[in-house]
Amino acid sequence: MLKRIYILFGVVICFTACKKEVKPIEISPEQYHASIDKVTEVMIHDIFSPPVASRIYAYPNIAAYEILSQKHENYKSLNGQLHQLTAIPTPEENQTVNYELAALIAHMQLSKSLIFSEERIEAFQDSLYTQWSAVNEEEFNNSKTYALQVVDHIKEWMSKDNYSQTRTFPKFSVNSEDPSRWQPTPPAYMDGIEPHWSKIRPFVIDSSNQFTPTPPPPFSMEEGSDFYKEVKEVYDISNEITQKGDSSEEVAIAKFWDCNPYVSVTRGHLMFATKKITPGAHWIGIVKIAAKKSNSDVMETIYAYTKTSIAIADGFISCWDEKYRSNLIRPETLINQHIDESWEPVLQTPPFPEYTSGHSVVSGAASEALTSIYGDNFAFDDDTEIPYGLPVRSFPSFRKAAEEAAISRMYGGIHYRAAVEVGIKQGRDLGTFIVDNLEMKVDQNVASN
Repeated sequence: MLKRIYILFGVVICFTACKKEVKPIEISPEQYHASIDKVTEVMIHDIFSPPVASRIYAYPNIAAYEILSQKHENYKSLNGQLHQLTAIPTPEENQTVNYELAALIAHMQLSKSLIFSEERIEAFQDSLYTQWSAVNEEEFNNSKTYALQVVDHIKEWMSKDNYSQTRTFPKFSVNSEDPSRWQPTPPAYMDGIEPHWSKIRPFVIDSSNQFTPTPPPPFSMEEGSDFYKEVKEVYDISNEITQKGDSSEEVAIAKFWDCNPYVSVTRGHLMFATKKITPGAHWIGIVKIAAKKSNSDVMETIYAYTKTSIAIADGFISCWDEKYRSNLIRPETLINQHIDESWEPVLQTPPFPEYTSGHSVVSGAASEALTSIYGDNFAFDDDTEIPYGLPVRSFPSFRKAAEEAAISRMYGGIHYRAAVEVGIKQGRDLGTFIVDNLEMKVDQNVASN
């Protein structure tokens, strides 16, 4: 009998010793950055327009933020703060959830539903799922189940933002009789993109026209008029900076902030597109730089991405509202018609009306969001454009970077001065409104709100 007990005791000890130790799944900021990077990579491949890209960034970040903010008492839910957003589901009592893991799963799952090349995100996602399941299968399954519940909730909210409806609205009609109105530009002469983007439900701002800017100077091609001076200034600056050749700092600035996903290249009888990030994607890249430099944890990282992506998304809604209201002709068209028919801008003109500058509005908005998180004098080295063969540029603050992004459009020959200067004010005013009205971090000791 005693021998039997010893044998049984030995079996129990062996089983306990041999049983695989179950560890919690650890999620790092780097994994969330990687998920964002994968979404950016797919958007470049799929060639999403800048406004649509801003929507793709915003919703998955919001889903991740809403999940993880439940774990941190100094972060506040966006329920009731974003238009029509209601409280997300909470985990069941017997459902042990890893909130960081659920947030990342929700980000990937929702992002996958918003792009075309789903298989590119699936491959990235499945490799992580395999790793996590091997570490702690129960925790992974519980967290995934919960994440998918939240994804369904966000999808329901997302489905009511008018995006689907705008896919069926008519194309933009070009008014060729009015010399002040936008005309398609070379080399592709594309239709105006997203003429109905002002119909998209905003996140924080009251409406698309809440920050309607002052109108551009009255159209007149008479020498001496304010508008003609603006056209001539673009032409003169372009000629001056291109004469400097490779040493031109202004050309370098223009190219650094180009961020045009629609660049068409002609080779003989062939025309093809070179793929680049959007202006919103550039600022999302800056979020990554700031988060890594400040050693932000997962919650702080998701917070920064969410706040900035909301500012960018509302910035596009506001800017596009003005673009198709003023419907202003681009410098390239007028300079070719009235000043120099052989002139070409440093950058290829994007396919939508001129006023206000999208880069200026979005950069102004994003810089205010980032300044509210990291402070006014947060210096950083911007390496976002290295994949496109451009060197690092350094900035003493987010606002200074936004100023350079804005003026880059004039150096590039695609915007008048008014669109740049009024545009960045429009963006800053909008960004300030979001910072003042969106309560996300309730710890008042941190310079975030």
